[in-house]
Amino acid sequence: SGFTALEVFDCRQNQLTTIDVSQNTLLTHLYPGLNQLTSLDVSNNPNLITLYCHLNQLTSLDLSSNTALKNLVCRNNQLTSLDVSNCPDILNIHCGTNPMTSLNINNCTQLFRVTTYSTNLTGLDTSTNPALVDLFIDGGQITSIDVSNNPLLIKFNCSNNQLTSLDVSNNTLLENLYQEL
Repeated sequence: SGFTALEVFDCRQNQLTTIDVSQNTLLTHLYPGLNQLTSLDVSNNPNLITLYCHLNQLTSLDLSSNTALKNLVCRNNQLTSLDVSNCPDILNIHCGTNPMTSLNINNCTQLFRVTTYSTNLTGLDTSTNPALVDLFIDGGQITSIDVSNNPLLIKFNCSNNQLTSLDVSNNTLLENLYQEL
């Protein structure tokens, strides 16, 4: 916390149980992955563009103050919900292997890629994500998904869910479709 001009902080692969970045308001890239963090407060980091906090034990992640966020990797944690709706410029989200029941990606109009697997998601609203090209939602509990507002979708994996039907008639650019109905 003493390095207030710090823009990039990479503390991956340690045995850290806590980090304090509250005084690092200029931070743009934070890499605390592969540690043993149970909480992470990034509320004082409004310039954060990249956050890789994967392989920890986070139970929640508040990103409401991180409106500049573009890349998020938070896979392999204990997150039950994730809300990036206040991150309009986010491009990439990788949040697989979390016991999530909720993923809010509303208003993320630049969102390019979503990767999630082995979750408890029962649904996902992609209606406000027109730039979505790659959607990977393998291994959830999703019963239905509407991708009609995702005209740029090229890769779509919705295998190992609870889908009984799937309409991709509006996805004319689709090249790769993986599904099990």
